Amino acid sequence: MHALYQHVRKNEPLCPVRMPYGDPGLLVTRYDDVRAVFADPRFRRSVPEGVDQPRVTPDLVPLGLMDMDPPDHTRIRRLIAASFTAPRAERLRPATERLANSLLDAMITAGPPADLVRDFAVPLPIGVICDLLGVPFEDRHRFHHWITEVNRLVGGDGGDGDGDGGQARADGMSELLAYMAELVQRRRVEPTDDLIGELVLARDEDDRLSEDELVFLCMVLLIAGYETTANEIADFAYVLFTHPDQLALLKERPALLPNAVEELLRFTPLTVSAAYPRYATADVELGGGTVPAGRPVLTSTNAANRDPDVFDEPDRLDLTRPAARHLSFGHGPHHCAGAPLARMELQVALGVLLDRMPGIRLACEPDAVEWHKGLLFRGPERLPVTW
Repeated sequence: MHALYQHVRKNEPLCPVRMPYGDPGLLVTRYDDVRAVFADPRFRRSVPEGVDQPRVTPDLVPLGLMDMDPPDHTRIRRLIAASFTAPRAERLRPATERLANSLLDAMITAGPPADLVRDFAVPLPIGVICDLLGVPFEDRHRFHHWITEVNRLVGGDGGDGDGDGGQARADGMSELLAYMAELVQRRRVEPTDDLIGELVLARDEDDRLSEDELVFLCMVLLIAGYETTANEIADFAYVLFTHPDQLALLKERPALLPNAVEELLRFTPLTVSAAYPRYATADVELGGGTVPAGRPVLTSTNAANRDPDVFDEPDRLDLTRPAARHLSFGHGPHHCAGAPLARMELQVALGVLLDRMPGIRLACEPDAVEWHKGLLFRGPERLPVTW
């Protein structure tokens, strides 16, 4: 964990911050405070009129469900809840294992070295969410490009200026929405029993969401359904490669896998910045101080997951650590709906990888790995491996 976050967590529980864009806000980094902000209904995600939301992008990127508060958030979330339960995720495990094995078959046939990001970490969760939603897997290269642009923080060169990042992001969003709208119309002509088909029925027969909500929700589900998991698969592999004692332990004790995934979720930062502010609707006591009504609060789950008041030796990776109460999937009303699916995919990805390729290792020095630049989610651009 960065030393600055450690200092802030210890000394400034309500730390005044200014993001690259928007109004100043308050940053919370302690576990109990972050969890409280996630759960307390006095902190709302919807942005009050006339304020400039603190953010890391020049323009505001709409987030669908993440921008909503009850009752609209509750109404929309209920439409997808049954598709992302733990039992539903378990029913998808055999198909996920088959896909993981087929991807590794192709890697083994081609021979080392391979790019674990391109050849495994990205296509695995894409295949799973495409099957669940009913999105054609063969379109993955098109929408993966658009989604990368939507998640871009700055200009296309990854520099400090805006460059053409805002236009690229807008273009990516426009292409994605048009693509999802076309799939929605296709379901009306040729009904299916996938999730998009179910949502179309919820719109057309039950009037439970508007047309704009329907199309945007389908787009958000596609983005959220694979982008974070793809980065986590690559991130977790890198962490294990650079912690050989823990990698050896997991190979020796494969039953540790579910617990190992929870520890890796706690230990491994996913985002590069605090984001998604919540606005206090009343004065709230928090972190030994008061958050004034109307003030935006930003949360760092990365810092909270390393809070020494909650986790012993938090900066040490320990796959035998009792399953951590990490906040990587959030907490409260906005707790990640896809958490059971992501857990299953991460377990399958690591389990199949270590079973089929027990000798897998980096094909370069750890500091030679290239990481994404200018994107919200932290992950390797490429992860060269051999076996």
